[in-house]
Amino acid sequence: MNVENTHRTSDAAVIPSNPTVGLRGAVGIILLCVLFGANAVAIKVAFEGFGVFSAAVIRFGIATITIAFWALLSGRSFRLEDGQWKHLLVYSILFTAQLSLFYVGLSRTYASRGILLINMLPFLILVLAHFFIPGDRITRRKLIGLLLGFGGVVCVFAGKETLSGTIRSGDGLVLLATLIWAGNTVYLKRVISTFKPFHIVLYSMLFSLPFFLMAAYCFDEAVFKTLSLRALTAIFYQTFVTASFGFIAWNSLLKTYGAVTLHSFVFIMPLVGVVLSGWLLHEPLSPNLWLALVLIVVGILVVHFRPDDGLPVFPLRRHM
Repeated sequence: MNVENTHRTSDAAVIPSNPTVGLRGAVGIILLCVLFGANAVAIKVAFEGFGVFSAAVIRFGIATITIAFWALLSGRSFRLEDGQWKHLLVYSILFTAQLSLFYVGLSRTYASRGILLINMLPFLILVLAHFFIPGDRITRRKLIGLLLGFGGVVCVFAGKETLSGTIRSGDGLVLLATLIWAGNTVYLKRVISTFKPFHIVLYSMLFSLPFFLMAAYCFDEAVFKTLSLRALTAIFYQTFVTASFGFIAWNSLLKTYGAVTLHSFVFIMPLVGVVLSGWLLHEPLSPNLWLALVLIVVGILVVHFRPDDGLPVFPLRRHM
């Protein structure tokens, strides 16, 4: 979650090519990946007190204002270049679809299962990029990582535990959301070479808000279900910690250490998400889910062991 060629933008011009990460930098990156990894759990908790689409409206509405205010204070330009609007429109439509499917799917399934399925994103991107991005081929190393990742998905669906039809349908919606997300990422990589990361984040959220409002009105039984400190904290976490602070912090670390270094730590996200799902949500973590987690994490490590050039400068909504 893909601003691959943004090394030609003014924001990315200062990104170092050979960064050295000290203890302080490593702690900062690890902490940020932990925060991103916990986000799906926070979304699930928020559903206890808010309607599915109402939670999306609150989260992205406040995050849009926060990021816009940060951009204004830091002197960033909101202006888009000629021809960028049509590409941003396509991206925003797909983003709205993928996020809607993810939210509805996660409301029906366990957070742990949703986290494992959404972390199929890098593997799906590898497959699509192989066919649609010139020169972006699946190497032997990437193929090994790909097989490990898809093996993880097989483990998620092949478990012997008894699951309701609702959970199974939720799994399917999350997987469909991940597939759309991967296609959107590859589309972005193909057509955009001059977008600033915050343009994509800000304008896609702004575009999605009217649709989330309509969906909340049509499909949510109530905006507020049971207002509790737990649900309010979860909304606050998604809005300010990941959607707002997360983007700003990642952008700052990016300028210091570069995309390759930051993406070497993303394996932490599914680990944190699954563990917190069991701890905070008391979800059943069956042996097949633990095996799926191991396969997906190892697959991510293999793919990023010797990262190629052109990694996304910001993992756009990797945490959704």
